[in-house]
Amino acid sequence: MSEEGHDVMKLVSEGGEDRWLSVEEIGVYLGAKRDTIYKWRIRHQMPAHKVGKLWKFRKDEVDVWVRSGKANPSK
Repeated sequence: MSEEGHDVMKLVSEGGEDRWLSVEEIGVYLGAKRDTIYKWRIRHQMPAHKVGKLWKFRKDEVDVWVRSGKANPSK
């Protein structure tokens, strides 16, 4: 992981469950690229909230989405 990725993960872990994450931050958390996050949001109903022009994510909601299997396109 790059130094920038480590910095983002530190912010994610320090922010707690109530912190809203950006596309870049949730991508680092999940190990996915920005384009993949946008595709998952559209094609696999990844939970996200539009705030102005930005998409924001709740770590706890994304964790539930991943565990539910909805992130897996073969299901």
